[in-house]
Amino acid sequence: MVNLKALYDQDYYAWLKVNLERIKGQDFEQIDWVNLIEELEEMGRREKKAIFSNLKILLIHLLKYKYQSEKRSNSWLFTIEEHRQRIQEDLENSPSLRGYLLENYAKCYEKARKLAALETGIDIKDFPDISPFTVEEILDDEQLTS
Repeated sequence: MVNLKALYDQDYYAWLKVNLERIKGQDFEQIDWVNLIEELEEMGRREKKAIFSNLKILLIHLLKYKYQSEKRSNSWLFTIEEHRQRIQEDLENSPSLRGYLLENYAKCYEKARKLAALETGIDIKDFPDISPFTVEEILDDEQLTS
């Protein structure tokens, strides 16, 4: 009998395979529930963190694009499109994350605003307190950078 709690610390991938085999075989009494539940919760946190991180980077670059038009570059456009696509893909795979994105949009914008000010040297007061971009605009490929 495999000690799943020990295996979790020694060989994570093997631990996953054994638990998956036991779930498929409906051997529910032999599953490492404590660590499995912890892993499932962590998966949810990682999904939220990815949305927040990609949104923040997207907003930073949109602010730079809007407020430093003389410095616009293909690199900025690439970063905008890359992070826009990441968010779109995450929302396609997990539509329920849209609620998280909407709930945290203002908080994310404030962090992006501070970072954009630091990166550009533009006074933070020169960026609006409230995002000049709607969620719909930032996710639309035809908006903001055309």
